[in-house]
Amino acid sequence: MNFSNFKTEVRSFKSRAAAITLAVASGGMVSGLVAASFISAPANATAALQDVRTAIELRLPKTPITSLTCKGFGGLCEVVSEKTLFYIDERARYLFVGRLYDMESRADLTAAKLLELNPQLLVAGAAGANARGPTAARQPAGKLASKVPVADLMPSGAVHWGAKSGPKLIVFSDLNCSYCKRLTVELKKAGVRVEERPVSIFGEKSRKLAEAVICSRDPAKALHQAYSGDAPKPQNSCDTSGLDANEAFARSHGFSGTPVMVRASDGAVLEGYRGAAEIRAFLGSNPKGAK
Repeated sequence: MNFSNFKTEVRSFKSRAAAITLAVASGGMVSGLVAASFISAPANATAALQDVRTAIELRLPKTPITSLTCKGFGGLCEVVSEKTLFYIDERARYLFVGRLYDMESRADLTAAKLLELNPQLLVAGAAGANARGPTAARQPAGKLASKVPVADLMPSGAVHWGAKSGPKLIVFSDLNCSYCKRLTVELKKAGVRVEERPVSIFGEKSRKLAEAVICSRDPAKALHQAYSGDAPKPQNSCDTSGLDANEAFARSHGFSGTPVMVRASDGAVLEGYRGAAEIRAFLGSNPKGAK
């Protein structure tokens, strides 16, 4: 983190903490001005990290901070909360959840860190070339396929929803993925028939959620409940081998994150969140009922 542009006058840590605590208590949110005065001109890197840590603890009191580093991210700080990863700016005002890339070294910094936190993550294949350490060495680097053999997919492990008469689209998703949640809105607008196949990018919690959805009496309803934050009630155990097959299929074809869409008609792949118009263009049609 570069602190050269900060003011040279340093307030005591206690007074800065008191100022932001008062702001949080009185207004429920912290203004940029208060945050700036709270974080301004730490005496050294250790004090800077402590200031940022305190700001996070005050604003996100229920979020445990496993690790925090502000070096090597172009002015951002990397925050690890157990097995969750996010970033904040150096004034601890803006929070960013998503993939961070180093365009100079062409490294996916987020994938490398997620692999370090969760060695079994599906993202390991893409992170292998950039991650460091013995864990990465055990994972082969994967390259996203432009087309995949959809006939190799197991019938189980999928949740079917959407327009029954629309063109079929296979979607690999993590039920804890915010972009996957947003994508469901666009898929409805596009008027497609969705075959959604959960994978566990975010580890054990995502896997348990996927199992609860697959084993529910109404998987489609349970899936949308999961995206809304209302986790489906645990059901009796069922055959979850289809989820294992989803993971293996995605890994073997280099799917390094979610969502990933696959055109059922020919196996063509489209990676990432897209709007309804782009989805319809990808499908080469304007489905009935599309908005």
